[in-house]
Amino acid sequence: MCSFVEAAPGAQYHERVTALLPVYDIAESYDWNYEHAPQTPPALHPEPCAGNWDFCGIPVNSPLGVPAGPLLNSRWVLYYAALGFDVVTYKTVRSRHRASFEPPNLLPVAAPPLEGEGSVVEAAPRSSSWAISFGMPSKDPAEWRRDVERARAGMKSGQVLVVSVVASPEPGWTMEQVADDFALCARWAAGSGAQVIEANLSCPNVCTREADLYLSAEASGLIAARVRDASAGLPVVLKIGLFQQPEQAEALIEAVAPYASALSTANSITARVRSHGRDLFGGLKRGIGGACITARCLEELCMLSAMIRGKGLAMKLIGVGGVMNAADVRARLDAGAHHVQLATAPMLDPEVGLRIRKELA
Repeated sequence: MCSFVEAAPGAQYHERVTALLPVYDIAESYDWNYEHAPQTPPALHPEPCAGNWDFCGIPVNSPLGVPAGPLLNSRWVLYYAALGFDVVTYKTVRSRHRASFEPPNLLPVAAPPLEGEGSVVEAAPRSSSWAISFGMPSKDPAEWRRDVERARAGMKSGQVLVVSVVASPEPGWTMEQVADDFALCARWAAGSGAQVIEANLSCPNVCTREADLYLSAEASGLIAARVRDASAGLPVVLKIGLFQQPEQAEALIEAVAPYASALSTANSITARVRSHGRDLFGGLKRGIGGACITARCLEELCMLSAMIRGKGLAMKLIGVGGVMNAADVRARLDAGAHHVQLATAPMLDPEVGLRIRKELA
């Protein structure tokens, strides 16, 4: 069985935690958690969120969702869909099988508020932030395509299934081939029931070419165009990371505006992870998520929102990164987010979505 909230690292930071709801077990591997996904809980009645909400034009019940990462398969998708999250993103899939990195895939860390890339954080026994080290694994397409169909079949009215896709470049591939591989996955996802396609242009835990495509406006524009053409008219979201220079952000926005419905920002902040003076993860950087990135990700959202407004574009922003509670959700909406997504908080405490909805109501 899955581990339970009472044993989850960081759970003591949250009030009113139900000890009967399972969570991702960070002591186990990605494959173990895939196979031991929780069953959908008994009928719950999330608090209605006042107002008219949509996700890239599709009506939804609330502004709350879960980004690519925590939802490994259809059972994880439907589990969190029942816990107050109305836009759920199927974990990034590929055109071929890709194994996960070895555990630890999620490691609690202690860190001050992170300001940018390249910091150093310390491993900690319990925390509301953690280092993320999956490496964008994917099941074989035949498996994930059937499973996406199961996820879509279980969605309720007012909920949206997003499928995140990424290319798997081979040595010597041109950017045209990378874009075509994105498009192939998008076509398969659309055919399996995805309502929105997300192209993952940023993964801080991958050392290959797909890791930081968002930093190239030209590559991002090409990929966005190919994914849109392959997605059978579905909205296209681009998942991006932090920009070190505003000019990089402006170039990306201009390149993808004709093709992308929304940008999802920012998934994490990279840092090296140490424990007792020793580098972990072979000294390579890992994405850090959770409470220590809240302020920086809100700042990034404000910058992008101002740029998009200034250009008079219809492109939407999805606020991601360090969203832990209702106050953080309000802050992202006030800063211009069209929709807000949480990952670390609901993985630590599955009730957080239900609680946020009560506070928003």
